[in-house]
Order: sequence, then C-alpha cells, then structure tokens
Amino acid sequence: MKKLLSIFTIIAMAFTFSGCSKKPALETIKERGYIVIGTEGNWSPWTYHDENNNLTGFDVEVGKLIAEHLGVEARFEEAAWESLLAGVDSGRFDIICNGVGYTEERAKSYEFSDPYVYTRKVLIVSADNDDIKSFEDLKGKKTANSSGSTYAELAKEYGAEVDYIDTFEQTITLLLQGRIDATINAELSYVDYMTQHPDEAIKIVASSEGESVCYPVKKGETELAEAVNEALEELRANGKLAELSVQFFNKDITNK
Repeated sequence: MKKLLSIFTIIAMAFTFSGCSKKPALETIKERGYIVIGTEGNWSPWTYHDENNNLTGFDVEVGKLIAEHLGVEARFEEAAWESLLAGVDSGRFDIICNGVGYTEERAKSYEFSDPYVYTRKVLIVSADNDDIKSFEDLKGKKTANSSGSTYAELAKEYGAEVDYIDTFEQTITLLLQGRIDATINAELSYVDYMTQHPDEAIKIVASSEGESVCYPVKKGETELAEAVNEALEELRANGKLAELSVQFFNKDITNK
C-alpha cells in the first residue's frame, strides 16, 4: 500500500512540476526565434496574396513589424476564419493578425492588444434592392458571413438567417445571384472590393458605429499582449502604422 501511495505521489508531483514549468508565450517565442501568426490570406486588403502569390496586406505587414520589434522572425500560417481563434486556444498560433473586432464576449477567452485601427460595419445589398434600408429590415431575410464573425452575430441579432461562407467575394457572388438578401461586413472591405469592381451592382444602405480592431493572444499571456502593445505604440509614434493604413486602405483609420 505504501508503495502504491509513493507511486501516486511521484506522479502527482510530476504533473505539478510540469504545470509550473510552462513558460510564458513571450519567453518561448524569443527563445525559438519566431512568432507564429494566424491569418486568413484571402481577405483583401487585410490579408491576401498579391499578383506574385506573396502573402501581404495591412495586417500581414503590421505583423512583420511586431515580430521585428520582438526581435524574432514572423511565420504566417493561413487558416479559415473559424479556425483562427481555435488555433490560439490549441497553441497552433501565438497571435491572430486578421482584423479581429474586440467584443466583451471574446475578451473573456482571449487577451487583446490595444486597438490599432477602427472600422465600421456596413449593410450591403444589391443595387436594385429597395426593401432593405436598415439593420432592422434584416428580420426574416437571408445573409452570408464567415462563421463566428461579429458580422454574422450581428445579422442573427437582427433576425436574419445566416449562410456561412469563406470570403467576401463569395458573399457578393451570392448576393448578385439573388441567393441571399444582404450581407454585413467591414466598410473597408466594401471599399476595396468596389475599387477593383467599380461597376458591381451593390450598395451600402446602413452603417454601425466604429468598432475597435485588436490582436488576440491566448488568455493569460499578458506579457505577450503588453509586448504587442509596445510594438504598436512604437509604430504609432514613428508613423509607420498610419503609413500602412493609407497604403492599404487609402486613408488613416488608426485613430478613433
């Protein structure tokens, strides 16, 4: 019996010490020399592939500068939107650079950086749609968005039925085909899309108040979140954050 107790004691101590020895994410990142950044890679102008298939976009370039501030390499891994936050939970990603809107509900599960840009949600319909003029008109209508996005949640709050898709381009295709009635998305995504497709028959009929966009890391990793904030503060001070905003969004959206 004593031998069994000794074995159980040793096992319990092993689990205790292994739990205590877990290093903070920031320390691990600096020791291995790189930070793993989760991003979609198909959401222009935030994160996308250019004509040479190089990953770029506002969040990608800011992510590189955050890594530079930390003194490590930026390693990007692409995943569907609904897999990004789950990837932080599992330890696959250290941080998400993908235009993540801050919500109180998300803040219960993740540490967030300070806001680095501010955006508005807009309600988009086909150009010949005169029935939907406000968010309240979405009740009983069909929309499309990425699963788990704040846009999808807002549509459901207003009583819409939401189809889940991967990209903004797919959403607009469904809208123009008449398979959905409307979509809620980032104003900047709409502007970027219309710059590339100026004759597309869609329009904005309503918009929300500004939304804070932040970088999420795993809950409890406060040192990493603080280090990201220091990097963002530096990028604000040297003007690089505003410069990248103008480059990718054609305007400075880094201030409220």
